[in-house]
Amino acid sequence: MDSSSGFKRVMTLVAALALFTISVTPLPAPASPAKAQALLKWKSSLGNRLARSVIWINLTSADVEGTLDEFPFSSLSHLMYIDLSVNSLSCHIPPQIDFLSNLTYLDLSINRFSGIIPPEIVHLTKLEVLHMYFNELNGSIPLEIGQLHLLNEVTLYLNQLHGSIPSSLGNLSKLARLYVYNNSLSGSIPPEMGNMTNLEVLHMDANFLTGPIPSTVGNLTKLRELHLFANKLNDSITLELGNLKLLSSLSLYNNNFIGSIPPTLGNLTELTLLLLYDNQLSGHIPDEMGHLRAMQDLKLSGNQLTGPIPSSLVAHFGSLNNNFAGPLPANLIVKLQGIMNGQNGQKPQDKSLYMRQQAGKELYEASVNVIMKGKEIRLERILTIFTTIDLLLNSFQGNIPSVIGNLHSLIGLNLSHNHLTGSIPSTLGNLTNLERLDLSSNKLSGSVPRKLGDLSFLGYLDLSDNQLTGPIPQDKQLSTFTSNSFHGNLGLCGTPLRNTCPGDAQPPLPPPSFFQEDSTREHGSGFDRKVVGIGYASGIVNGISIAYISCEIGRPNWLVGKVRSMERRAKLMKKPKQKAIKFHGGQ
Repeated sequence: MDSSSGFKRVMTLVAALALFTISVTPLPAPASPAKAQALLKWKSSLGNRLARSVIWINLTSADVEGTLDEFPFSSLSHLMYIDLSVNSLSCHIPPQIDFLSNLTYLDLSINRFSGIIPPEIVHLTKLEVLHMYFNELNGSIPLEIGQLHLLNEVTLYLNQLHGSIPSSLGNLSKLARLYVYNNSLSGSIPPEMGNMTNLEVLHMDANFLTGPIPSTVGNLTKLRELHLFANKLNDSITLELGNLKLLSSLSLYNNNFIGSIPPTLGNLTELTLLLLYDNQLSGHIPDEMGHLRAMQDLKLSGNQLTGPIPSSLVAHFGSLNNNFAGPLPANLIVKLQGIMNGQNGQKPQDKSLYMRQQAGKELYEASVNVIMKGKEIRLERILTIFTTIDLLLNSFQGNIPSVIGNLHSLIGLNLSHNHLTGSIPSTLGNLTNLERLDLSSNKLSGSVPRKLGDLSFLGYLDLSDNQLTGPIPQDKQLSTFTSNSFHGNLGLCGTPLRNTCPGDAQPPLPPPSFFQEDSTREHGSGFDRKVVGIGYASGIVNGISIAYISCEIGRPNWLVGKVRSMERRAKLMKKPKQKAIKFHGGQ
């Protein structure tokens, strides 16, 4: 390297350092990739005096590649803030990081670091924020992390960490936010975590944690979000969760919890999100749940819950597939004002395409499992125009409330596999936006309401396996469905079923062939023969003439168009109309 290029490199490094030799004022913009790469390879040749004045380094999203092996840790002893996030740094985190003893903020997230979290971080005693998420780190969370008493936020999610959660975390009394989700952590939740009384957000979901939720979690009275879903937690849900009065988001789904829903959850009046689905919960929904006036998203499906839905519980109907009994709660249906008024639960000023819920200070896009056309489908994001009631696979009894006909924005209604009786209310014909209607496998009786034919958007209909009787109306939309929509109703008759209704006229016999002699006609009626003969002869003459003209001057387009139009119309008159058909499958 010649002297000019060496001088240029030195000046580049000096310029890079000058950008960061400032007080705690944030940088207006990250350094360029060239300057960032140079700084990371900087040696002590520039002198310790300049290095010691550096207290802030921000190289986020600077396209930096390589490792930290040449980073001048020992020369940056006064460094307080370092952000190397969103780059392509790889390999291990050097143990020399412990030279940064004045560090308060360390962000190495969204890189490709591997190996363990170095236990030498124990020497970073002034550290308040530790971000190492979205890397390839493995090994366990070091026990030494519990000695960093000033930590306020720790994010280690989306790595490959394993082993147990260290009980030393209980020493972090100032910690407000802890994110360790999407790892391979195992073992039980240490009861010492109940000493983290300043904790506001705790996300430990998507791991392999086992055992119960320790009762000491009830000491975390500042907690706003508790996410423990997608683990292997078991035993009953601790009653002490009812002490978390500030909790707005509680997500415990996809575990192995047993027993009943604790009535103390009714104390969580700030709760907007409660996800308990896919566990082994049993018993009734406690009446105290009716106190959850702020509730926006409640999912209890995939359990063994029984009994009626409490009349005081006003929440989303989606995902309540259990073993609920009693009549359908008409008093709750009339309170679904969003579906009645077409707002779908969204504020008028919210112009987002997908449904969003608020959990604490964060917004998330809601998701749900629904049965559509006989198949379970998971909607990871829900369009704001999507409104559906899905109460299949329960034990509801009694009539279908006619008030459902007031839910004018309803797109899907699934009440199948219950014990509903009585007739299908004609008010369902008011659901002019309805696209899917499934009332199969109940005990419904009476006739098929003719008003269902007014549902011009209805593309999926299943009324099978009931006790319906009478002829199937064949006007408007009802004429588009096949027998699969109606089978299993022994009293139904008429098209599209094979069994005809009593009193239906038999189809007329086909007319006799032109050349077939009618034995009942008088042989002396020569007039008929003359008329037919004249028509037959004129037809032959016209046909030959048209063929001759076509051969001489080509096909007349107007005539070809007329003929093809008549052919298409004839085919459409003979072919029955069809739309999307529901094939009833065993569920």
